[in-house]
Amino acid sequence: MMPRPFTVGACVVITVAAVVVGGLAGPSRAHTYGSECETLPSTIHVAKEEFDDAGRLVRTCEEDLAVNKCEGACVSKVQPSVNTPSGFLKDCRCCRETHLRARDVVLTHCYDGDGNRITGDNGKLTVKLREPADCQCFKCGNSIR
Repeated sequence: MMPRPFTVGACVVITVAAVVVGGLAGPSRAHTYGSECETLPSTIHVAKEEFDDAGRLVRTCEEDLAVNKCEGACVSKVQPSVNTPSGFLKDCRCCRETHLRARDVVLTHCYDGDGNRITGDNGKLTVKLREPADCQCFKCGNSIR
């Protein structure tokens, strides 16, 4: 007698049973791996160039600035699913800013087009900077701004 081939319905039942049994067999991985998304201090080098109406370089100002950054890993998972067209339920999470803080920073190292240091009022340039105020895990692709 020839063995009976699996039908689609039988595969679905087996897949669902495997997911349920797998979920009961041991501790959930979400409990094993935690999200570690943090707001951390960082330093960046900022350079800003200014040009005149003719397109000639007037000055370049630069500074090393202390800023916040988001860094870390978030728990993501892929699991079999009979309710999605792909056959898998995907939950991707990313470490991102909850909101941004705007602040004015002063660049104090300014140079003319020939590379000479500029002093006085033209030796400083104020620019606006946005940085993360706090960070946490979000569903990937969700825009929060």
